[in-house]
Amino acid sequence: MTRVKGGIVNRRRHKKILKMAEGFRGARSRRFIHANEAVLHALYHSYRHRRERKREFRRLWIARINAACRAEGIKYSLFMGALAKLGIKINRKALADMAIKEPEAFHSLVEKAKQALSTV
Repeated sequence: MTRVKGGIVNRRRHKKILKMAEGFRGARSRRFIHANEAVLHALYHSYRHRRERKREFRRLWIARINAACRAEGIKYSLFMGALAKLGIKINRKALADMAIKEPEAFHSLVEKAKQALSTV
């Protein structure tokens, strides 16, 4: 049987990986074998961190809402429970943004929540 070399296919594959490895340090950006391993790890980490980023932002929003709520004299859990009972459907991202940029509007929501808690 005749020998089949990679030729243009291998070159394209190598160039693709080396292009993805631009900016890596040392041999990881110049040698295919090292670059291939580095790129595989980088892709795995980027996939995982795209999911972790969502969790981290949610934690940040909750921390901001909690800080703003405690400044108003109510706990985060009681505030969110009261909003749910009132049927106010607003997500945590918007609430955190409101707490920072529009404190008057956030204060009115807290007052509504306090009224709902006091009627129980």
